[in-house]
Amino acid sequence: SRSAELFEKAKTLFPGGVNSPVRAFRSVGGTPLFFAKGQGSHVWDEDCNEFIDYCCSWGPLILGHAHPSVVKAVQDTVALGSSFGAPTRLENELAELILSHHKYIEKIRFVSSGTEAAMSAIRLARGYTGRDKIIKFEGCYHGHVDSLLVKAGSGLVTLGTSSSAGIPEAYAKETIVLPLNDKAALDEAVKQFKDQIAVVAIEPIPANNGLLLQEGEFLRYVREVCTRENIVLLFDEVISGFRVGFEGASAYYGIQPDVLAFGKIIGGGLPVGAYAASSKIMSHVAPEGPVYQAGTLSGNPVAMSAGIAQLTECLRPGFYEELKEKTDYLVNNVLNYARSKNYAFNIFSVGSIFWVSFSAQKSIRRSDEIDSDEMKKFAPFHRALLEQGIYLGPSGYEVGFVSAAHSTADIDRTIEAMQRALDVVFAG
Repeated sequence: SRSAELFEKAKTLFPGGVNSPVRAFRSVGGTPLFFAKGQGSHVWDEDCNEFIDYCCSWGPLILGHAHPSVVKAVQDTVALGSSFGAPTRLENELAELILSHHKYIEKIRFVSSGTEAAMSAIRLARGYTGRDKIIKFEGCYHGHVDSLLVKAGSGLVTLGTSSSAGIPEAYAKETIVLPLNDKAALDEAVKQFKDQIAVVAIEPIPANNGLLLQEGEFLRYVREVCTRENIVLLFDEVISGFRVGFEGASAYYGIQPDVLAFGKIIGGGLPVGAYAASSKIMSHVAPEGPVYQAGTLSGNPVAMSAGIAQLTECLRPGFYEELKEKTDYLVNNVLNYARSKNYAFNIFSVGSIFWVSFSAQKSIRRSDEIDSDEMKKFAPFHRALLEQGIYLGPSGYEVGFVSAAHSTADIDRTIEAMQRALDVVFAG
């Protein structure tokens, strides 16, 4: 196949033949697909195979591929210049669009990725509080930032150890790694490191290691502890922001974080990110304050125009309700089939995000509750779906996304394909 030829060539050019590890298809087997085209809810690979896409560039394409208003905005803008490294009107327009419809933030700073947004938010929290240590939760991902690319050791409260070569252990030791959904661990950490913790970073809807849906009670407790201990609460909404609703998980749970991080959804899928907070906290960012952060492509006009086009569509009345209705229809029909067959299988969902789990567990809130042996069933499931023209991200730990472009016919076809794929998995 053309994809196989391209992958062989890519292996001579890039580490592992890819520019991001999950793309290598290692967890599902086979050759990664090289995509040539996307339109609406469908994508085509270099061999002209057509798939209904539930990866959606890992979430940002909430309108689907090549939405007409986004394409026109990009074309009109790039014709006037792709980058200036200077202010443009479009930065003001996108910022005003976001801030005027998001009551949890007052000022925003555009960057170029979700990783950069999380990194900058952590630096801001440290500069604002004058403290150094970070609390993060096992199972939450905040990009490949040195101090956050860590894993836990043993014990109730553990200092991070590096989970990647090239990260000094001294960096990782500034990070305290806690289990999700564990109030006692949080209490012990703030007691043990009293007045040393700058920020508690959490994905309020953890969606990078399965979909570990948290109870509102736990998230509200985290907020209470941060308020009491003068710790900055960072909601990493790179996935959930503008996806479960325009105001993301903050509005979904009704919780006011201190700082938020956003990802590529605010730029129509183009390389962009942002962090945002109250005017008081953001006043600490340079040039107004002492916390330095800069970027030549920050506020890139092409990304700004795409973001304006996409987020304007998201503000249409009923937009998020329609997305959730489609997602619930998909999830419920597949679940009902699995239960009728007594398959040990579940799908967790929130808004337009879903995650397939080869487990009979009714809730999974922590990463250590995921059965790694059962996770092996995802590979044949993924292959069976590919053969039927359905594309999910190539990892059982990744979530899927429904877009506004997915039609009822798309969903019905996907339900049938998932039912057949389940039969394949549990038959063999």
